[in-house]
Amino acid sequence: MADSFMGKAATMEIPINSNGETLAEDDSLEQAAKIQWTLDEKDLQQVMVSGPNLNETSIVSGGYGGPAGGIIPTSSIKGTHSSTAFTSYLLSFVSGSGMHHSNSNQNMSVEEANRGVAVEKLDSVKKWGINTYKCTKQMFSERFGRGSRTVDLELEAQIDVLRDTKRKYESVLRLTSALTSHFYNLVQTQQALGDTFADLSQKSPELRDEFGYNAETQKLLCRNGEALLGAINFFVSSINTLVNKTMEDTLMTIKLYEAARLEFDAYRADLEELSLGPRDAATMVRIEVSQQQYQVQRDKYERLRSDVTIKLKFLEENKVKVMHKQLLLFHNAISAYFAGNQQQLEQTLRQFNVKLKPPGSDKPSWLEES
Repeated sequence: MADSFMGKAATMEIPINSNGETLAEDDSLEQAAKIQWTLDEKDLQQVMVSGPNLNETSIVSGGYGGPAGGIIPTSSIKGTHSSTAFTSYLLSFVSGSGMHHSNSNQNMSVEEANRGVAVEKLDSVKKWGINTYKCTKQMFSERFGRGSRTVDLELEAQIDVLRDTKRKYESVLRLTSALTSHFYNLVQTQQALGDTFADLSQKSPELRDEFGYNAETQKLLCRNGEALLGAINFFVSSINTLVNKTMEDTLMTIKLYEAARLEFDAYRADLEELSLGPRDAATMVRIEVSQQQYQVQRDKYERLRSDVTIKLKFLEENKVKVMHKQLLLFHNAISAYFAGNQQQLEQTLRQFNVKLKPPGSDKPSWLEES
């Protein structure tokens, strides 16, 4: 292309000035160079026009000797905008490819993350299935007398005592709750009876004194009954906390301990079974894995056994302390009420910080509402 441009420049006529004289040689060479540069620029515009830009067109001339080898670029009207448009097209194409590549990478990373989560869930289900199978096998073996189990005689005895104590305390709680309900109805009846006697005392002049005495007696019994009812409610609330919170928390730890004991024996039996088999390479690998699992279950079992021992000790101390206070309250309140000693009954309530309901409140206690 450069040779053709040079050939054209060489065959062009030498321009003549207005006096009929030819231009100097340097001027002619300089003008020839300018013509060549102009042709090169037009040819570059032609290449830009022939690129993949849909907004630019070109017209092909049928003659020879036209500008840029017979191709008349329409970009000569728009200047250098065609090259800028083509460059923008290339940049947008590359950017679009980069965005597509980035989206592909994001999709691949999301798929890999989902695949990893699925694999973790599958492994978790697999481990759970193996563990459940071993524990079920161990449980049936113990039940039918074919398998051995780890037994802590002292701890098992303490657990049995706790369960028996909880059943008896639940019976006490149930009976005192019934006593509270019945005694509440009695107090309400005495209050209604006292109000009726007081009304009849006003309407029956001939029996005013008799109705008046009975009205005062029923009101006194009602007042003392509310004090005793407050003491019994306090007793029931304390027993309920001891049975359904403190003891239940210890029993939950015991359930975890028993489950850990079953798992420990299951993995122990599995290790013993593998140890009695052949000692080839594959079996040795399984034995090593089984030993690691056995050690994990043993550590868990020992930790929970220690937790149960500590909780049983603190539970016994707490039970003795709480019941000593509550039984003394219950005895003193009942004795003072049925002896008619109002002063001792009030003193008992103050001694154990028992708060009574506001006077005249007819709302039943939380036991009656439940």
